Amino acid sequence: MKKIKLAIIGSGSTYTPELIEGIISKKDVLPISQLDLMDIDDRKLNIVGGLVQRMIKAAGIPCKVQLTKSLDEALRDADFVLCQIRVGKLPARVLDEKIPLKYNLIGQETNGIGGFFKGMRTIPVMMDIAHHMEKLCPEAWLINFTNPSGMIAEALLNNSSVKTIGVCNVPINMIDSIKNKLNLHDAEFDYVGLNHLSWVTSIRANGKDYLNEAINQGINSQAMQNIPAKGFSLELIKALGAIPSSYLEYYYFKDAKLQKAKEAEKCRGEVCIDIEEQLLQIYSNNELHVKPELLSRRGGARYSEVALNLVDSIYNDKRDIQVVNILNNNALDFMAPNDAVEISAIIGKSGAEPIKINVDNDHIKEMMRMIKSYEKHAVTAALSGDEDEAIRALLINPLVGDYNKAYSCFQELKEAHKRYLPQFYKR
Repeated sequence: MKKIKLAIIGSGSTYTPELIEGIISKKDVLPISQLDLMDIDDRKLNIVGGLVQRMIKAAGIPCKVQLTKSLDEALRDADFVLCQIRVGKLPARVLDEKIPLKYNLIGQETNGIGGFFKGMRTIPVMMDIAHHMEKLCPEAWLINFTNPSGMIAEALLNNSSVKTIGVCNVPINMIDSIKNKLNLHDAEFDYVGLNHLSWVTSIRANGKDYLNEAINQGINSQAMQNIPAKGFSLELIKALGAIPSSYLEYYYFKDAKLQKAKEAEKCRGEVCIDIEEQLLQIYSNNELHVKPELLSRRGGARYSEVALNLVDSIYNDKRDIQVVNILNNNALDFMAPNDAVEISAIIGKSGAEPIKINVDNDHIKEMMRMIKSYEKHAVTAALSGDEDEAIRALLINPLVGDYNKAYSCFQELKEAHKRYLPQFYKR
């Protein structure tokens, strides 16, 4: 059995012990012999890396754990690359969240103009990582859960040759929470959408579709811990004819979300800074060799399960079904073949094969096409530094829309993030 070299890019993230827990849980099916932890932040790399070394040692895994600031060293001869970078770190997220409020716009990590600027900072760096992979580990799989995951998948899959799959913990939490509420643990689901813009459109078990039963019960999927969710009413779910993910609250309750953000004592980014510092203090304890409970408050529940299930299924050619971000390739007849979408796929040694499904819901089709148009303009802006493309993207996005707000907020955020946006300042 071929040994695995696995690299984690952005391994100073306080999420990393969650990933290591996943590696440990799969030690019997994933023979990882080398684990390279790469980050540009010395303090976080050493603190988190030290905990990782202790966790791997305590689990009795014969695996070399190497800490490095060199991207090339981490990538060279890797079989799998897990990516979880945050360009500008959490202070940049705080700017994404707080500056838009001055313009009566929602600032959020992946949605609206805040998510747009996270994409502008991140996509060029992800493209650089992909180009290094093309040279140093061309056969490796890039498993990305850096946000905005869907927009990054759109960029990488259409502008590089790297083998990449985007992942998110929303689908697994959403599907399992509905299974538990209906007590249908073997049900099969149709899950369709874009990353953080998704719906369940079928729940099949015992030769029956339980979707209407779930809708009539007003069943909500589990809300993610990192967004303030109130849930959807029975009337709204009936109007939609599908069960939406909690991120759709930003579109369906835009005004309430904006008001809540304005009234919050701290934005989510500031809360995460506090949690991160607490975690780093805990991780610094040389006696600690397990993932601490506080990590669950960061919003990354089951990321390790999603990421390592994917690695397991590719390495062991399991051909099971998982929800991932990949090219549509005609799985959805209302989207273009080269649109990155979030759908179920069969996962094996050749990667992800999207499963064709029929979506008979015009609302979903129209929302997906609108946000995909926004994403495509946004990716072009991120790669080219074309401000007109950026404004065209923001005018399509229903969380922005107004030109005066879009232009003014764009200029302020662009200046605030200037050091991370060289494409907009190249002239």
